[in-house]
Amino acid sequence: MSPRSKSSRYGRYDGGPDPLAPPVDLAEALDAIGEDVMAGYSPERAMSEFLRRGGTDQRGLDDLARRIAEKRRDLLQRHNLDGTMNEVRELLDKAVLAERGQLARDIDLDDTDRTLREMQLENLSSSTAAAVSELANYEWQSGEAREAYEQIKDLLGRELLDQRFAGMKQAMEGATEEDRERINQMLADLNDLLEKHAAGTDTQADFDAFMRKHGDFFPENPKDIDELLDTLAQRSAAAQRMLNSMTPEQREELMQLSAQAFGSPELAEQLARLDANLQAARPGEDWSGSERFEGEQGMGLGDGTGALQDLAELDELFDQLSQSYAGARMDDLDLDKLARQLGDEAAVDARKLAELEKALRETGYLKKDSTGNYRLSPKAMRQLGKALLKDVGRRMSGRQGARDLRQAGAAGERSGATREWAFGDTEPWDIPRTVNNAVLRTVADGKDPRGGVRLEIGDVEVTETEARTQAAVALLVDTSFSMAMDGRWVPMKRTALALHTLIRSRFRGDHLQLIGFGRHAQVMEIEELTAKDAFWDKGTNLHHGLLLANRHFRKHPNAQPVLLIVTDGEPTAHLEPNGEVWFEYPPHPLTIAYSVRELDNARRLGAQTTFFRLGEDPGLARFIDSMARRADGTVVAPELDDLGAAVVGSYLGSRGPGTAYRGAGGWAGGWGGRGSWVAE
Repeated sequence: MSPRSKSSRYGRYDGGPDPLAPPVDLAEALDAIGEDVMAGYSPERAMSEFLRRGGTDQRGLDDLARRIAEKRRDLLQRHNLDGTMNEVRELLDKAVLAERGQLARDIDLDDTDRTLREMQLENLSSSTAAAVSELANYEWQSGEAREAYEQIKDLLGRELLDQRFAGMKQAMEGATEEDRERINQMLADLNDLLEKHAAGTDTQADFDAFMRKHGDFFPENPKDIDELLDTLAQRSAAAQRMLNSMTPEQREELMQLSAQAFGSPELAEQLARLDANLQAARPGEDWSGSERFEGEQGMGLGDGTGALQDLAELDELFDQLSQSYAGARMDDLDLDKLARQLGDEAAVDARKLAELEKALRETGYLKKDSTGNYRLSPKAMRQLGKALLKDVGRRMSGRQGARDLRQAGAAGERSGATREWAFGDTEPWDIPRTVNNAVLRTVADGKDPRGGVRLEIGDVEVTETEARTQAAVALLVDTSFSMAMDGRWVPMKRTALALHTLIRSRFRGDHLQLIGFGRHAQVMEIEELTAKDAFWDKGTNLHHGLLLANRHFRKHPNAQPVLLIVTDGEPTAHLEPNGEVWFEYPPHPLTIAYSVRELDNARRLGAQTTFFRLGEDPGLARFIDSMARRADGTVVAPELDDLGAAVVGSYLGSRGPGTAYRGAGGWAGGWGGRGSWVAE
């Protein structure tokens, strides 16, 4: 056969994740997780919270769980379990009415016989089940009445089968006596197989023989007896829960009617035997549960059993979506059941969330520490820092009067000389020399430059500048409990991470030290600071923080000291000569004196100081202003959302003493000369 003659079939892809789908975008998830981690959540809990909330264009687990709960509520409020009984009652009324009409019209009927029949019909029990039983041996005069009564027996048989084998009600409609005999034979063989299995004497060959003979009754196509048992037991348990959900009167009537199924008690006996076998084989199924149906739409036995199965499936999905049990993972979610209950779109949403969780765990963004707990990895911290830095750049460039962050002179004033570019250089390119190098190389390669020139890394030359002074930067952040209590905890961490990312990625020659000061101060790595929990601990020990900052400056004598202090309170603690912490509120004069002394030491070391005052406390404002004047520094009082832009702006600001701009005028000032940075 030639390739042209081959036919192709196209269908819906159902082989798992779409191979053509775009890769999972972790940026939004990582940003949200990082925010929660900085607020005090563990990375594991932060990831769980994001999966629950979802993203901008991604429905989360809570939304799916809400829809599951709504469907469950709708099933119970819309339906009741009277469907089969109502159908039987309608058919019985139809039969009795047709028979009475025939008795009235039949002039050949003996008057005594007519009277006896009318009396029997008149005195039928008010119970539908009892009335059906009373008419079991009645000789119908009306063909229409006889047909309606036979429909009752047929309906009961099909409903009872539909309870155990989904779809039987429709499949057995119009069934012949031969079809009913096949059903009875299948049930007898099935019970024999299950009882043999319970005794431990069955084999796979027994199962295979059963399926060859009766496989058309089992569209699920089970592979072995355990799969068959699972399918049948789930349905049978749902049928039992349906019975449990009925009133005692409804159950009693149904049991009476069961004997009339297909006109003989044999079917009911085989089904009762089957239920007993299944309950013994699968005692872990829910055989005792019940539900309360309160609606107006009646369901038959089969549909009601299906509804109970749906309710159990919805409960299972709700538990899976809650992810509230130990060791919960998105892989636990049954996507096939979710698609069956909420549609394919819901399954797609859940699959995306599962892929997102898997990507976060497997791409190195979450790492386990020595205690077995998850932590944000350095890779995640870099990614989160880039996002925060990008936000800072937007805030700075979006303010009126903000300086142009794309200005030249990143490394100082141009000297007029050029050199070949090397990795890490931030100096501007010398465009004429770069292009000239490319042309000369093209000619040397024997090519005509008029046909086009392609730049290579070796062609690039940069303009040499006067050596840029390195900086020793100390960022002091207040970690006292008031920072967390007043909502400043996360903005403080975001600011530290943004500055850390900027210096580590763009100004590698500068030396940054992060110092947290509460009751005492400590040098902290960025991972430690961002993961730090807020806890009640009295004291704002600025004195200790300045001691550590000055030690950092002395370690880098050739670098320009830069002191950035973020605080929302006056110093209330200091270190005693013996290393003990002294705390007193209101601030003790000795605490103020020790803090001022270390600030003076920083000024003597040449530190350019900027205070970032958070809050509107007038006493704090007076204290910070006096400290800034003494250090020949500046004060910035940013809104919380602008704290990162303020700190980064001060780091990038002019070298000499400057002015801090507030509000619509943008944030700038401090010490300056840091060069250019483009928020990409």
